Amino acid sequence: MNPGDIIDLELTGVAHGGVFVGRHEGRVVFVPDVLPGERARVRLTDTAKSSFWRGEALEVLDASPHRRAHVWRQADIDVPPEHRPGGADFGHIDLAHQRDLKLEVLRDALARIGRLDVPATIGPALPVVSPSGEVLADESADGTGWRTRVSLHVDADGAIGPFAARSHRVIAVDELPLATPEVARAGLGARIAKPGRIDLVQPADGRVRVIPRPETTRGARRPPAPAEARETVIERVGGRDFRVDAGGFWQVHRLAAHALTTLVTDALRDTTIDQDAAHLDLYGGVGLFAATLAELGATRIVSVESDPRATEHAGENLAEWVGARAETGRVDRWLTGLAATASAAERERLTRGVVLLDPPRAGAGREVVERIAGLAPAAVVYVACDPVALARDLATFRTLGYETPRVQALDLFPHSHHVESVAVLTPASLA
Repeated sequence: MNPGDIIDLELTGVAHGGVFVGRHEGRVVFVPDVLPGERARVRLTDTAKSSFWRGEALEVLDASPHRRAHVWRQADIDVPPEHRPGGADFGHIDLAHQRDLKLEVLRDALARIGRLDVPATIGPALPVVSPSGEVLADESADGTGWRTRVSLHVDADGAIGPFAARSHRVIAVDELPLATPEVARAGLGARIAKPGRIDLVQPADGRVRVIPRPETTRGARRPPAPAEARETVIERVGGRDFRVDAGGFWQVHRLAAHALTTLVTDALRDTTIDQDAAHLDLYGGVGLFAATLAELGATRIVSVESDPRATEHAGENLAEWVGARAETGRVDRWLTGLAATASAAERERLTRGVVLLDPPRAGAGREVVERIAGLAPAAVVYVACDPVALARDLATFRTLGYETPRVQALDLFPHSHHVESVAVLTPASLA
C-alpha cells in the first residue's frame, strides 16, 4: 500500500509517543487521535518501513466509551488532520482513562525495554496545601489551564500558533485551553512580524512575559538570547524563592515544581540523609532539587548543570547553605573528572550520599549511569520525563547492582501523552 491509501483499522493498544496501535494485514500501524477498542477510518501517511506504517485518523466508526469531545475544539476528530494543532494528543480521552493509558505505557516500558518487574503507580499533580491543611492550589477539574510556559510559532505570513501535529506548519488558533488564562490571552493577542517563535512565560508574579525568538538562516550563527529571555524572574516553591531566567528552564505546569519536590521528599522519607556525606544534584538547573536535599538535612551538595546562567542562579538560590555549591559542566564530563580527581575522603563521603538526577528526555545514558554507580552512593533518585529512557537507564543501574522497589508517576501534562516519574534506587544488597 502507499501513502494516501485509506483503510478501516481496529485499534488494540497504546504506544509511547501519543499514538495508538492497530494491525492491517499483519502490519503494525501507528495512528494518533484514536483509542484502543475503536474502529477508525485511517489514511496512511508513511509506508516506507517494513516493520510498521503510520496513518492519520479521518473518522471514528465505532467509538470508545472513554472518548470525549476534545478539550481543544480545533483538534477534534471532525477537523481535517492537517488543520489539527499539536500539543494535546490525549485531549479526546476521559481524564482518568488518560492516566490509565500513561500507566500502561510506563509499565510496558519497564517490562519490555527494562526487563524489570517493578510496580508502578500514577496520580495527578499534588495540590499545594497550607500548614493548616487548606488547599491553596490544585489541578483543575478538567485538567486544563495549567501551562505557565507556552511556545508558539510565527510563519512567513505572520500567522501565530502551534504547529500542526507532527509537522512544521503553523496553525492559527482561537484558544489555548492548556495554558493559564493569562498566558492564553497573551498568546492569542500577540502580534509578531518576523517569522520564528515566541515564548510566553508566566512566573510567580503572574505577569506574562513575551519573548520573541526570530528565525535564523540555516547555517548562520545562533544569535544571543534576547534581552527578554535574560530577565531574572522569581518562581516560588514551598515558600522558597528561586531565581531563573525568563527564557530558562522551569517546569511548565503551575504545580509541577511543588509536586515533584514533594514526591522526591516522600520517596526519600525512609532514607537517612547523612549530613556529613557528599550529595550530588545532576542536571540541576537552578537548584530546585539541591534545595530539596538541603531541606532534608544534606549539608554538602554539588549541583551540576551545563547552562552557565542556570548555574549562576543555582549558586544564588543555594546561598543560604554554606556547604552547597553549583558548578557548570556537562554531567558526563563532570563525573569523569570527579572520578579522576576525588580524594579518598571525598570518595568515602560520596558512598554515604544521595545522587539525584533529572536528565533531559533522552535520559542519562549508559556512560552517566556507570559513572554514578561507580561512585557507589547510598541512594540514587531518578526523576524522569520519558518512560522509555527511564526503563533503559534503570536496567543499566540493575546490571550495576542498584534496584528500585517501585516507580511513582505524576500526570503533570494532562491531555498530552507526557508523564513524569520518580524512582529511588539503592544497592541490591540493601534492597
